[in-house]
Amino acid sequence: MFENLSERLERSFKILKGEGKITEVNVAETLKDVRKALLDADVNYKVAKTFTDTVKEKALGQNVLTAVRPSQLMVKIVHDELTALMGGDAVELELKGRPSVILMSGLQGSGKTTMSGKLALMLKSKKHRRPLLAACDVYRPAAIDQLTVLGEQIDVPVYKEEGNKNPIEIAQNAIREAKAKNYDVVIVDTAGRLAVDEQMMQEIAAIKEAVTPDQILFVVDAMTGQDAVNTAKEFNDRLDFNGVVLTKLDGDTRGGAALSIRTVVSKPIMFVGTGEKLEALDVFHPNRMADRILGMGDIVSLVEKAQEQFDEEEAKKLTKKLARNQFDFNDFLTQIAQIKKMGNIKDLMGMIPGVGKQIKDLDIDDNAFKSVEAIIYSMTPYERSHPDAINGSRRQRIAKGSGTNIQEVNRLLKQFEQTRKMMKNVANMPMGKMGMPKFKR
Repeated sequence: MFENLSERLERSFKILKGEGKITEVNVAETLKDVRKALLDADVNYKVAKTFTDTVKEKALGQNVLTAVRPSQLMVKIVHDELTALMGGDAVELELKGRPSVILMSGLQGSGKTTMSGKLALMLKSKKHRRPLLAACDVYRPAAIDQLTVLGEQIDVPVYKEEGNKNPIEIAQNAIREAKAKNYDVVIVDTAGRLAVDEQMMQEIAAIKEAVTPDQILFVVDAMTGQDAVNTAKEFNDRLDFNGVVLTKLDGDTRGGAALSIRTVVSKPIMFVGTGEKLEALDVFHPNRMADRILGMGDIVSLVEKAQEQFDEEEAKKLTKKLARNQFDFNDFLTQIAQIKKMGNIKDLMGMIPGVGKQIKDLDIDDNAFKSVEAIIYSMTPYERSHPDAINGSRRQRIAKGSGTNIQEVNRLLKQFEQTRKMMKNVANMPMGKMGMPKFKR
């Protein structure tokens, strides 16, 4: 997402490189290119024009310090305005009811049912809530079955009523069920349609009236571009929803919806779906998204994802094993599993400043660890715990059992040994402030 926009903006800022100061002429030339980049990214025309007019006004009003180049100042101004355009600050769900009710709305195919499951998992694992999913899409074939399967995968109960075609009754009964069994959040998955129609709007408005939700979320497919913005406006006019959830931001989308929707409907983007896995749901942070659009990476989100997966007690045990040079292939498998849980590998690498541009044309397969895992799983328990015992004959057996060749096995063993030595050196370093190793100068 946003790769083309990032490239175009970078080219735009190059116009100012080498300039000694900001003038009306070079700013106008730069912003003409910026406006084109935004329009190519499917940003609403009025939004793009207002954005560039604001940037121009701020840029011409700035005195450039001798330590700051005009191009750097322009990047700073554009960054600040992109952040403001997308809402400024992250907005969290306000769940005050007992149970709290979240009403999911959107068109068919937007990913609403999957998003209901992702949201339930996020509330359960990160907020320690007890969610109940309510299957109120009584029209789409297999919608209830899909929600049931999602509920089983994340161990969250699903309230459904076989044969009942009244979604209002089902939603009301789900809330009664939640009260009786002490579930503190009810996520109501409603029916979508292929297009906005009066019958659908009346039905979801009636559900809203009947259950008085704490939060109404509008789920929209980011790949639909400006259509997403128009649909959001129609839904907001009828439902007055609290926030937007953008799905498929990991896909081949130009990203214009994310930049336009906040301005057009005056409602925040609250969550973004970044992959097919049920864990692939993130709180939307406008400033971090602006960082990524401008090629600055998103190291804060990367660290947060790592912290979610790495247990503090396990980390202490691992540090002790590293210091004693006892790190083995069982530990290695654990680390791989935790990295895979963090999300799409290419997206994770793109969060590292300066790396996103370098890997944009690389095809990084999410199954990149498969051959490594196959080799490790072909080892005996003893071999995994005692890597130094893997001699020539054992290597040949492991290669045959994993469907690889001896060269791949040798390469993995060499890389493992290098990694182990490096990690041992880091683990044995004296610790400075904030628990960081003190490197010798």
